[in-house]
Amino acid sequence: MFALIRVFSGHPVVDAVKLALYRPSFYRAGGLTQEAMRGPSQWSVADRELMAAFVSKVNETEFCIAAHTATSAIAYNDGAKVSATLTDLETAPVTEPLRATLRMLGKLTRESKVDADDMRKVLAAGASEQQIKDALAVAFAFNVTDRLADVFGFAVDDPAAINAGAKYLLARGYR
Repeated sequence: MFALIRVFSGHPVVDAVKLALYRPSFYRAGGLTQEAMRGPSQWSVADRELMAAFVSKVNETEFCIAAHTATSAIAYNDGAKVSATLTDLETAPVTEPLRATLRMLGKLTRESKVDADDMRKVLAAGASEQQIKDALAVAFAFNVTDRLADVFGFAVDDPAAINAGAKYLLARGYR
């Protein structure tokens, strides 16, 4: 199967795909990541991919930063927006509900906890309770994925392979 993927994509199979094929119940339809990233949500796919990149940046997981930055940039059709958000959240050109949500996800990822005050801030910024739940699902999925990527030493491929993977994620999701 890996040979076929390489022939059709023109790139070697990235480590994340190998893991997904090894443990398909984690990534495939109905799985944790598929539901968090492509299930029904008031957040766009681009927003959720940005959340994945943001959580991965807090975790310093290079492969996931690269993969989800590229996926979010393509989904938004705005790489500058994604780059600005990952560089300086406070000045980034994002909505206030998304900014407050990313702040909260960053705190949760760094400190492994949030409190009622954190949730009130996100709600006051305009995010709904369901959006908070959806964002927490993304953070959970990527805190797990980042740790797997780090443990297995996922290689950061060349930019062309990362972009090919990003296009695949946008077309097929996490199945």
